[in-house]
Amino acid sequence: MDTPRKVLIVDDEQDMLTNCARILRRCGYECLTAETSDRGLALVHSAQPDVVLVDLRMPGKSGIDIVKAVKSHHPHIEVVLMTAYATIETAVDAIKQGAFDYLPKPFTADQLQAVIQRTLCQKPITQEVRRVKGEVARTDGGEMVGNSEAMAALREHIRRIAATEATVLITGESGTGKELVARSLHQCSRRRALPFVPVDCAALPESLLESELFGHEKGAFTGASLSRSGLFELAHRGSLFLDEVAELPLPLQAKLLRVLEARQLRHLGGRQLISIDVRLIAATNRDLAKAMEGGTFREDLFYRLNVIPIHVPPLRERRGDIPLLAMHFLRTGASASPSQLKGFAAEALELLERYSWPGNVRELKNTVERARALANREYIQPEDLPAEVRHLSGEVADRLSPIHSFKAAKREIVTEFEERSLRELMERSGWNIAQAARASGVHRKTIERKLKRYNLRRDA
Repeated sequence: MDTPRKVLIVDDEQDMLTNCARILRRCGYECLTAETSDRGLALVHSAQPDVVLVDLRMPGKSGIDIVKAVKSHHPHIEVVLMTAYATIETAVDAIKQGAFDYLPKPFTADQLQAVIQRTLCQKPITQEVRRVKGEVARTDGGEMVGNSEAMAALREHIRRIAATEATVLITGESGTGKELVARSLHQCSRRRALPFVPVDCAALPESLLESELFGHEKGAFTGASLSRSGLFELAHRGSLFLDEVAELPLPLQAKLLRVLEARQLRHLGGRQLISIDVRLIAATNRDLAKAMEGGTFREDLFYRLNVIPIHVPPLRERRGDIPLLAMHFLRTGASASPSQLKGFAAEALELLERYSWPGNVRELKNTVERARALANREYIQPEDLPAEVRHLSGEVADRLSPIHSFKAAKREIVTEFEERSLRELMERSGWNIAQAARASGVHRKTIERKLKRYNLRRDA
């Protein structure tokens, strides 16, 4: 049997302690009680409850004081305030200090059960958002490295549109850093202190995607033993990032369109309309114009998403940023696993700049991590680089002669190199697509699409 979830109730009224504990124990929770704030904090440290239910006004430390103390030392523990003096100011102050929710007195047994259930259901997602926000705070957009004209224009574009509330559609090849652009948009916006919730539409099974996005009610489907809020609600007043939005099935595209237009949603299996305030940022590496022609993407949804388009250039179109990015990845990787590496030998750096990088920034990062692991000298040497970088890069200079137009030469070189690079990648991975995706940092659907494009097979 699963271990019962633990709830600590702190209130200076004995009747309130007794009644709350009785109601929650009947629901299967393990309950601890404390009549003073000091006793409550002692139990927080020793018993590590899942939820603390605390009265706002008590002798000694107030409920807000307890919220601050709990979130300071145990950020994973959620706190719900009970108060007979509920006002908008009270609620705002409680949430600002880290409380998950507040419960106005007097309340019914159903209301008490609902707020505890909601807190426990939301807790894993809330903790993930805190983790992601911490990562964003630490990077602070630092991986948007580069001083090329393309990157300067991209940063300026982000700065100008971040202040708006318009929906943004980010396009670009796989591995170019579309999620980093979305995070930068959020960090530069007025919503920066509120959640940024990323969703990979290609990674979630179709059967779970609707429930994850819009939430569900208890009994909505087999296995739905509890009601659960969706990611739209979690992103309330913040930003929701839908990566690989072209992978949404058509029925879900229709529901997403309704939610964006009405700014309201309904849980799966529910009837109540829930208002939401979310800035939506979507991204795709697919050609949505072709998807619309093929009937796999709704035209009305495209125009609803494409209010402000941002295109992230591939790495081969900003080769001057490659040395900066390579050194950035070398330094950030060294902080995770210290090494004596000082940089790249000139020959190795030249090879990196000549390579076509079909996997873009993600492939460069993986290449630097691999080279750092293999290098046994102070500077990374050509032999520390993958075979495709060493062998393919040397041919580029010979092909870029004046008789080629730049676009024609680039198209010819990229196509040929991409095909050969893909074949070498698949051969090294034993023609296992999942293993090839992990090794290159390229999404498996991109690999499948390019295998079909070049008609590459194990026996070919």
